[in-house]
Amino acid sequence: MKDIIDTAVGAGSFKTLAAALTAAGLIETLKGNGPFTVFAPSDEAFAKLPAGTVESLLKDIPALTSILTYHVVSGKVMAADVVTMDGKSAKTVNGKDIKISVKDGVHLNGTSKVVTTDINCTNGVIHVIDSVILPPA
Repeated sequence: MKDIIDTAVGAGSFKTLAAALTAAGLIETLKGNGPFTVFAPSDEAFAKLPAGTVESLLKDIPALTSILTYHVVSGKVMAADVVTMDGKSAKTVNGKDIKISVKDGVHLNGTSKVVTTDINCTNGVIHVIDSVILPPA
């Protein structure tokens, strides 16, 4: 079993996420002890953003870091735990809450759907999501 970063890179479908984590200086953090729960947007999820968004964020490290840390929750939260959180929220490493709904699957903030769950890593777990979630202003 590998850590969150090596698992994501090895999957091959998180190239944009890996580039963003590198630009934001978060690689070492997510290779740390954790445990962390990462709601990982796939490359397809990043592709849904308006044209130029990723490039702009790669030049605005504070905004990029805010968005990326909004996808991470401290602790290891497995899918079985998440489904009991319908209507509740989880505090992210960013400090802001993600709203969780469980109807026709697990959704974050009503916009992003969890498409793959419980990818176990040595320092936490990855859940793949189908769109990037943005922290509230």
